Order: sequence, then structure tokens, then C-alpha cells
Amino acid sequence: MIPMKSDKLTESQLLSGTILIALVILGFGGYRYYVLNSEFKKSKEDFALVTENFENKIKYLESEKSALAEALYNEQIKNLAFEQQINEIASTVGTLEKLKKTDPELLQKYSKVYFLNEHYIPSALAEITPQYVISHKDQWVQKDVWPFLEKMILAAESADADLRVVSAYRTFDEQADVKGGHVVTYGEGTANQFSAEQGYSEHQLGTTVDFTTPELGPSFVGFAKTNAYEWLKNNAYQYGFILSYPENNDYYQFEPWHWRFVGKELAARLRSENKSFYDLDQREINKYLVSFFD
Repeated sequence: MIPMKSDKLTESQLLSGTILIALVILGFGGYRYYVLNSEFKKSKEDFALVTENFENKIKYLESEKSALAEALYNEQIKNLAFEQQINEIASTVGTLEKLKKTDPELLQKYSKVYFLNEHYIPSALAEITPQYVISHKDQWVQKDVWPFLEKMILAAESADADLRVVSAYRTFDEQADVKGGHVVTYGEGTANQFSAEQGYSEHQLGTTVDFTTPELGPSFVGFAKTNAYEWLKNNAYQYGFILSYPENNDYYQFEPWHWRFVGKELAARLRSENKSFYDLDQREINKYLVSFFD
């Protein structure tokens, strides 16, 4: 038996085995490190690729969002334009409907200019409240003019400028009788200075009234010197009435009592421009027909 030699071999073998094991472990560890590092790099590359794809997707979606927003905006603009067109069409239809219902004769220049047919009568008439009339007979005006006339009379009354109606609507034949009476009384030359022939009188339209005051009575001579006339000069336009024949007009003598309804809009313009109804061209006047009863 050689026991010592056997023990040394065993230690050498153990050392060699230990070193071998260590080398195996180190090798395995290195291999695992290599494998894990490779997987990490691949995962990192995959993550980077996924991130890039995600970012590209976001950019694409943002681009789509911008395109959709622009498309939506353009569609809204189209809808607004379409809505405006619809409103314009509706407004035009409404205007045409108003014009259709408004008698075109109401703004014609009849005094020695146009002839009003002998068969013409207003579409509807309203009786003037008797307490506002100084006449031997009932007086009437165009139905839609009456509310404006009544408001004006009441406003004047509240301002201590009492207005009374001597004459309002006249038929073709009544105007002929009036003119005939003036011719008999004053002679044709003088009568032509203040009285219209039948068919040329604003009274036949039913939109015109001759005023007086309770003090003057049926005769309106001297009306120009009354508070009522001063009030009319300053306020009648607010109710759509204008003085047809002011001083120095080309048609008849100055008639401070003779007031015609032409609508508030046209009356306001005539006042602001200090013009007479007969100063305007008929085509310019016709533009106000649509707002005649507004």
C-alpha cells in the first residue's frame, strides 16, 4: 500500500476538477451572457422598431386628423354658404310675396304725371273714427293706412295739436264733382292751381287726407299758421306721411293741409334729404314699395 501518493493524486484531481468546473461555469456564464446580451440587443432593436412604427402611426393619425379637420372646416364653409343661399332665396321669395300683396299704384306719381283708371278703388277701406272728422259725410282711408293715421292723430292730440280730417278717399266721380265745383266757383285757371282732374288725384288712392283743426272747421284756409301744421312738419314722417305739395312745387299751389302716406322708410328719407316726393324718379320711389306698410 502507498497511501500518501494516492492522497496527492486525489488532491490534484480535485483541483483539476475544481478548475474544470470553474471553467465550465465561466464558459456557461459567458455563453449565457452572450445569449442574454444578444436577446437584449434584439429586444432593444425590436422595441426601437415597434416605437418607430408607433411614432409613424401617430404621425399618420395626426396627418389624418389634420386632413379630416380641414375637410370638416371646408364642409362647414360649404354648409354656411348653402345656408346663406337658402336665406337669400327665402328673403327674395318673401320680398316677392310682399310685393305681390302690395298695390303698386300706392307709390305712383299721379299729380299731372300718371293717370289713375276711373275704375280703380283701394283693395280695402277703413272708416276714419267720426270724432276725428269734420265733414258732412263719412271719411275713409286705405285699410292698412288707417293704423298709421290713427297713431299720428293721437300723437298730435297729446301734443296739443288737434288734427281733424276734412277729406280723405275720393272716387273718380267724386273727384270730378270736386273739380267741377271749384271750376264753377273760382274759374278753370284758378281751380287748376289747387285741384286735380279726376284720375290725377292722390285722394283716389285712399292714402291721402286733407287736415284742418277744430277751430278752423271744414275750411282749411289758414291751416299753415296753426300748431297742427307745425307739428305735422316735424313729426308726420315718423308715421309715414309727407306733404305732397310744399311751397314752390311744380304741380299745385302750396297745400299745407294735404298729406299723403308713402311709408315710414321713404318718408324718413325725404325728410333727411329735404326733398319732396315728386323730386324723386319713379324708379327710385318704387324701391320703397316692399317696405310700404312696415
